[in-house]
Amino acid sequence: MDSDRPHEESVSVAISDCTKEDARVVFDTLCACFSSDRCAEDVPEQLHETRPMVWLGTFDVSDAHEGARPAHLHASVTADVQGGYWAIERFRTTLDDLFSVEDLTTASGDQERELHIRLASR
Repeated sequence: MDSDRPHEESVSVAISDCTKEDARVVFDTLCACFSSDRCAEDVPEQLHETRPMVWLGTFDVSDAHEGARPAHLHASVTADVQGGYWAIERFRTTLDDLFSVEDLTTASGDQERELHIRLASR
């Protein structure tokens, strides 16, 4: 972590319980808002027909981009989000602008916060 920054600025996201198409919608929408380790060519794939899939991404919330619009999902998407308190708060505010967000569970630690949420179209 850069010593000039007062808090952790990245958020890890694990998306599951959805189709690869909806996973891509979520990642594409988030990439329109934040820098990420996922690029446009990094398309979620379904590697097995019956086993559940989990897609991962990390987003830097320090420099939010403007202009992202609410996304349309075919069905709900489950997401596990983990990061520092400031980063999670900023990320959650953005999610509320883009999706209908249902809190399933949260866990707070000394340095980090975890959210288990369900995303749907607004």
